[in-house]
Amino acid sequence: MMTTSLTWSPADEFPHVDASIDEWVFAAWEPDGTAGLLSGHRLLGPVAWYWTAVVQEGYPLLHLTEWDVKVRADPFVVKAPEMWAEHHCVATMRQWSIGNEAHASALDPPADALGRGYGMPTPMATDLEWYAIGGATAVGDGFEQVGVVHGEVELLDRPHIAFVEVPAHRWRRWTDADRLDPVR
Repeated sequence: MMTTSLTWSPADEFPHVDASIDEWVFAAWEPDGTAGLLSGHRLLGPVAWYWTAVVQEGYPLLHLTEWDVKVRADPFVVKAPEMWAEHHCVATMRQWSIGNEAHASALDPPADALGRGYGMPTPMATDLEWYAIGGATAVGDGFEQVGVVHGEVELLDRPHIAFVEVPAHRWRRWTDADRLDPVR
């Protein structure tokens, strides 16, 4: 991993027409480890992948994945049966909105996410704002950036998770498929 800060173009926040793979990943967590979230969105030509995982102390892992969604005119909107998700750039290199409404699989044990991920369907919705607290730093095929998150994960039959300026991180990558590791 490179540690040199570089200047990035606002265009780097958005899909690169010459890239066969474009990816945005966001993570946020409570400092005491009681709750956290990871949300990713990857464009692979005409299809998109979307995934979110929510952890909350005392409850099963919530796991949401869609691996074959047709890319829409607005590539940041992901719609599949029973699911809507969106990563929206509000201010380049400074602010993103991360949202979804779906039925996630409640997995207990969490290791079930590494297999088929069958679990109890659980309604959830996220409404989060990611804010940068520093500049971007180069990583292979893109950059990473430290930030904070504000917002809420709404859950049925268990306490909602309210994030108030919790530590957060994001990664932005784009590349040619030929340059990727064999494991994706």
